[in-house]
Amino acid sequence: MFGSLGLPELLIILAIVILIFGVNKLPRLGKGLGEGIKNFKDSVKTGNNEDDDVDSTAKSGPVEPK
Repeated sequence: MFGSLGLPELLIILAIVILIFGVNKLPRLGKGLGEGIKNFKDSVKTGNNEDDDVDSTAKSGPVEPK
């Protein structure tokens, strides 16, 4: 994936990210990105089970809000 990117290009990209988001927001950004990837992987693993649940609620009709 990063075969054509060398060290200078990666350093420039890192510098741009630091300029855009700032040093203080980078840990929160990394944590949020990691949690998003983890949630995505979990949903892919359990996707078949949840699809069955969604199909059964879709057949029963719309849910009335309280």
